Amino acid sequence: MQFLYPTFLYALLALAIPIIIHLFYFRRFKKVYFTNVRFLKEVKEETSARRKLRNLLVLLMRLLAMAFLILAFAQPFLPQDAEVKQGEKAISVFVDNSFSMSALSADVPLLEKAKQRAREIINAYAAEDRFQILTNDFEGRHQRLVSKENALSLIDEIKISPAVKEMSKVVNRQKQALNTGEVENKTAYLISDFQKNITDVRDYPDTLVAINLIPLQSVQEKNISIDSCWFDAPVQMINQTNTLVVKLRNHSDEAADNIRLSLRHDGQIKPVGTLSIPARSSITDTINMTILRTGWHEAELNITDYPVQFDDKYFFSFNVAEQVNVLVINELSENRYLNAAFSGVSYFKVTNQFSRNLDYSKFSDYQLIIANGITAVSSGLSSELNQYVRNGGNVLVFPNAKANIAAYNSFLSSFKANELVSFEAQERNVATINTEEFTFKDVFENKTANLKLPVTQGNFKITNYGSRGEESLLRFRDGSTYIGKYALEKGNLFLCTAPLDVDYNNLVKSGEIFIPMLYKMSISTAKDQRIAYVIGQDEVLEADNKKTGAELVYKLKAKAEEFIPEQKTIGSKVLLGLNSQIKEAGYYKLFLNPENILANYAFNYDRKESALAYFSQEDLQEQVGKNIKIVEFNNATNITQLIGERSRGIVLWRWCLIAALIFLAVEMLLLRLWKV
Repeated sequence: MQFLYPTFLYALLALAIPIIIHLFYFRRFKKVYFTNVRFLKEVKEETSARRKLRNLLVLLMRLLAMAFLILAFAQPFLPQDAEVKQGEKAISVFVDNSFSMSALSADVPLLEKAKQRAREIINAYAAEDRFQILTNDFEGRHQRLVSKENALSLIDEIKISPAVKEMSKVVNRQKQALNTGEVENKTAYLISDFQKNITDVRDYPDTLVAINLIPLQSVQEKNISIDSCWFDAPVQMINQTNTLVVKLRNHSDEAADNIRLSLRHDGQIKPVGTLSIPARSSITDTINMTILRTGWHEAELNITDYPVQFDDKYFFSFNVAEQVNVLVINELSENRYLNAAFSGVSYFKVTNQFSRNLDYSKFSDYQLIIANGITAVSSGLSSELNQYVRNGGNVLVFPNAKANIAAYNSFLSSFKANELVSFEAQERNVATINTEEFTFKDVFENKTANLKLPVTQGNFKITNYGSRGEESLLRFRDGSTYIGKYALEKGNLFLCTAPLDVDYNNLVKSGEIFIPMLYKMSISTAKDQRIAYVIGQDEVLEADNKKTGAELVYKLKAKAEEFIPEQKTIGSKVLLGLNSQIKEAGYYKLFLNPENILANYAFNYDRKESALAYFSQEDLQEQVGKNIKIVEFNNATNITQLIGERSRGIVLWRWCLIAALIFLAVEMLLLRLWKV
């Protein structure tokens, strides 16, 4: 047993006072004379013995009452497993307010249970102690120590938030706040469901801050979520069937049946169907969307699931351009076959320019650039094409039969592509086609049909280095490449080893190859806009910058809010930093002028919280190590009393007061009932 105020024990010396009074208290008796005193002597001796016994018992009760009263002021306690710390304390309490805390615990959401536990923790400490209340939002006002009253007010204001933080980041933020003061006694509490995908604290080495975990768990671990969606083609086309792929995930240990999926697009809700998802697995489904207008589109996927509902919606947006722009760079004259190939579909617009008179600043306006029959690629054109591809464009090269090999190889080496060796004037037949690559994927209904593949009368022999990362689209019979693809950052370079001239290459006469190849290369540009973003992942948005001027201020707006993102202009692009300004899932429109929407971005909540997989207390203790304590309790446990016992031991002063009152009561009974 230890004492919080041991100096009060000196007051035990006062117990000598009643003892001294008792020893020196002599009662004077009145003398009465009798003729025969033998019987009186017997009565006197018996009465004196009883009186002495009563007086000793009264003295003992008084001494015990005084002793326990003094002990109560000294505040004795029995130390528990935690070291008892005296003096002012700094306490940090983290309340997990992520979406997973909306799951039910008995009859209330986990968040309400967490707030109740947080209040009990605060009430376990003294009024002079300082407190930090922290949530996943990491707000500035939560980064300082406040009074007990203010801490309780901050707890009442906590609401469910889309933000989610790993526990290591939470602990670091708690340490920062606790270290701002001069208090030596620092304690941190983390109240959470401790999902496996966020609990990353292992073998915590710092022992200056006592860390305690208070785990909560829902009554059921069932959740179905829309994981993501994407279009099968990178560019969506008007009046065409566009395939949307949807991924759904079952996070429970039971199979989920009759999951209804629906799509809202252009103000109409379209039931997609009913799905079944096996336990702990995911499935994909496809939706065919026919787009009837150009411009920006907003769409939303929905399922019905309870009680965790934040991941039952998935917002996405996409832009359907009025046309696909193609630039053909010619040496001397236009190629009538290229013009004819694109003229059949009004969706494509072809611009022809000559290599000696190019406007490099307009390259970013095109989805595909075709270098047709250029004799030598200048260093300036090589540099611009390289940058164009890195930014997400596609380049298709048909070399001239009399090409300057050195100039071409300098150009190709910047793409890390195989280089030209020599031109060989001999007939060669294309034998194989890669139908797994996007260019020819889903083009032919019958892949085994006899296709009319190109034949060349002359082509360049190229190097065959495996390190160049070539993906062959069409091959000759000997296995060498006819058309190869080389990826560079966001874009692609397509290299045909034969000129497009019909004297050397009959590709233009193989319509079932030539036409779909040009179309798919035009729409396979890697610079298509993402259809959805994730809140809280510090996304950087990219938009076209068509305006000039130092005073341009881009803004983002939703239904109920509008803000200015961080912006940085780089050439024809503007990069937008969000800095955690987006809190609600939905659509955010980019504009300079509110009447002219430049882009439409869809944001969804992070699906990290969808996986309702928790650590058991044993696994959690093994995960976090021995320097972090787990507070074990049940629904009936009073956390205030439990924390008090852990921080101050088992407090005994109340029992001392009760004992003092009992001994005083016994003294009164002795004086009243024991007559002598």
